[in-house]
Amino acid sequence: MAFVTPGADSARDRFERDLALTAERLRGLALSRLAAAWEGGATRAETAHGLAQRLADAGADLRGEGRRTVPRLTDAAVGDQVAVCGRELAAAAAEHPGEPADRA
Repeated sequence: MAFVTPGADSARDRFERDLALTAERLRGLALSRLAAAWEGGATRAETAHGLAQRLADAGADLRGEGRRTVPRLTDAAVGDQVAVCGRELAAAAAEHPGEPADRA
């Protein structure tokens, strides 16, 4: 049995854990919940797609690449889009340690 010391996780470990939890939460939401609008008007799926776009932009910025538009797929796909874009950001951060993801 492994013991985990509080605070021993790296920032990358915490990011990857939170990313996985967020993606799984989105994948587990009913389509009706993803299509439901927040008080401001955007749906949960639109908000999650916006998150995927911001993650993709941060990864592109770290790599010095041009930003690409994350396609707006069905509501059911947003959990996967967040997961993929987040993993790409984590990979870019590993390639460029010490650089902020919001250089743009």
